[in-house]
Amino acid sequence: MVFKRLLGSLGVGGPTVDTVLDPGAALPGGTLSGQVQLRGGSADFDIEHITLELVARVEAEHEDGESEGVAVFDRFTVGGSFRLAEGEQRSVPFSVTLPWETPVTELYGQGLGIVLGVRTELAVAGAKDKGDLDQLAVRPLPVQEAVLEALGQLGFGFKSADLEYGRIGGTGQQLPFYQEIELAPSPQYAHAVNEIELTFLASPGGVEVVLEADKRGGLFSDGHDAITRFTVGHDGVEHQDWNGLVDGWIRQLVEHRASYGSHASYGSHAPYGSHASYGHGDPYSHAGEHGHGDHHHGHESHHRSGPGVGTAVAAGAAGLAVGVVGGMVAAEVVDEVGDFFEGDEDDEG
Repeated sequence: MVFKRLLGSLGVGGPTVDTVLDPGAALPGGTLSGQVQLRGGSADFDIEHITLELVARVEAEHEDGESEGVAVFDRFTVGGSFRLAEGEQRSVPFSVTLPWETPVTELYGQGLGIVLGVRTELAVAGAKDKGDLDQLAVRPLPVQEAVLEALGQLGFGFKSADLEYGRIGGTGQQLPFYQEIELAPSPQYAHAVNEIELTFLASPGGVEVVLEADKRGGLFSDGHDAITRFTVGHDGVEHQDWNGLVDGWIRQLVEHRASYGSHASYGSHAPYGSHASYGHGDPYSHAGEHGHGDHHHGHESHHRSGPGVGTAVAAGAAGLAVGVVGGMVAAEVVDEVGDFFEGDEDDEG
């Protein structure tokens, strides 16, 4: 076992810590479990608390452009108030519940370029040190996977995914950032939209699905954004015609047939309320919040081709899997993940 030494405020000779997450990807709103493994230092130490932080690499927009930073989106105290003897080895098991809006990092085992981590903070004798950072993998909820699978079967392709700092006004968003999945349009809609952006906002009661289209301009009109929002229950996923449902969403988004505040029901197993609005004058925008389109300053220049950019294999049961060319994209993701964790640990130490 390789223990990561704390060389910050606790100093050489202090306890070492290594957090080991249970194998497999977690689910949003699900359980994250593992063990914090401690090894005593050159003397006895009183461990005041062991805290886990959930962290994410997030993009933020400002007047000078874009920047990236680390956002802490939850904290859990999992142990403490005990004495760790000199050289003692001790394992502290934990089981915590992830926020429902925890971003999805992979689909069908393929990374999307989203970087999440679990950072361990150890407090000893009044000093704190964040000594261990582990990558966190999260797979989609059944509803999220069904929507993505339907989009893939309808011919939409995965372009990229990132985490945007800010709020989507008028939604039930809880975290200070949201995940945005960029999709290339299917051939059926390629004439009407440049790309579609998808955001899931999960909660115990269901999932809000926010869709935004970067619409192409016509001969006598400029391009603009359209946005719609739908709420889907967690139950009855296997009984729903997802291809038909999602295609209906896309048609509303592209054709502007719905109006804000309209409600519709789909299927008999769970209520699906639909709400739609269009353009930058989005009624979801609140003071101090971002509408899903309001914070964008030109779609063509706003999004860099970040990690996880792949050509989607959007055919049949393959769904919205991420394709890579010659392994280059996968290597870029690994490099950026490593840089994120190494840089974060350097900053903390």
